[in-house]
Amino acid sequence: MFTSALPALRRAPLVFGRGLSTSSTFSPLARTSLLQSTALSPSAPSLLRNQLIVRGAASQVSGRPGSQTVGHAAQNIREEVGQSAADLAKSIAGGNVFQDNVEPTQQTFLGITNAVAHSVPTPYVVFGLAGGLPYLGASGATIYLARQAGVAAQGLVPNIDPGVALTVLDQALNIQVTYGAVLLSFLGALHWGFEFAGFGGQKYYPRLLLGAAPVVFGWSTLALEPIHALIAQWVGFTGLWWADLRATGAGWTPKWYSQYRFYLSILVGTCIIGSLAATSYWGPVGSHGLTSHDLNMIRAERKQHQPEKEGKVAGEIEALPAPEDADKYVVVKKKENEGSENSEGEQ
Repeated sequence: MFTSALPALRRAPLVFGRGLSTSSTFSPLARTSLLQSTALSPSAPSLLRNQLIVRGAASQVSGRPGSQTVGHAAQNIREEVGQSAADLAKSIAGGNVFQDNVEPTQQTFLGITNAVAHSVPTPYVVFGLAGGLPYLGASGATIYLARQAGVAAQGLVPNIDPGVALTVLDQALNIQVTYGAVLLSFLGALHWGFEFAGFGGQKYYPRLLLGAAPVVFGWSTLALEPIHALIAQWVGFTGLWWADLRATGAGWTPKWYSQYRFYLSILVGTCIIGSLAATSYWGPVGSHGLTSHDLNMIRAERKQHQPEKEGKVAGEIEALPAPEDADKYVVVKKKENEGSENSEGEQ
């Protein structure tokens, strides 16, 4: 009875070469009754052929059907992208996602993220965001001052000295770097708190070293130039989040901690990238953007248009009345040597 279906299978497109399955349409009892009815009904061969030539499973694991049309392909792409996003949310959460806290219909990126976020105590969220506000303000100030320093260095704003603008920008960068080092130290100290409280059991040296490493790393970045320090701290925040992710999976922290840390790290990382982009685009910063040679050329050009009206004259000086056509009353000049005048007169 299967002989009549073989020619149709040979003429089927190549997509049907995958393993065909009837499990998606019929139950085992229905398949048994179908096979029994093939010996009694003359139209059974065509029915069996239609049942066999069905959309095969593209994956033997997920059981999802293969793509035969553009619509099927788009549907499969949407399902795979959604599943990948859900897996990403589970990875961010440290794998601590269970069926009892996430509904089956909410197994999406937003559903999983929302479920884990609601498990974080509200005071922790409030103080975590409040702790990031100073860093956000320091980054905003750096971006603004970088633009002002760039405009001043190009001579577009005559009332702003390039040197002063660079000094203020350097101070803003140092404030951001210093607060970043404080944040790294605080995030490392949390692991000492977990160890002292015995959360997940006493881990001793491994967890104490995990808490001390960010302190040493953040402190060492203060010895670097501000731009290099920001790059190093970005690496530090990213590496510390990865360590927190592993610690959460090992049960050293609360189940929501890795996701909590992930979004705080996103906030800090975005601020660092914004500061680096602004100083590189607008600049200048010491050893970045316009070089010191360019700044010296700008200052020399300013001196030509606006000569300095004060300075230091070595030796004895004297004040003489200025000529009538001068724009000043007194001219200060170096006093001539009387001995040289007498020698010139004798000659």
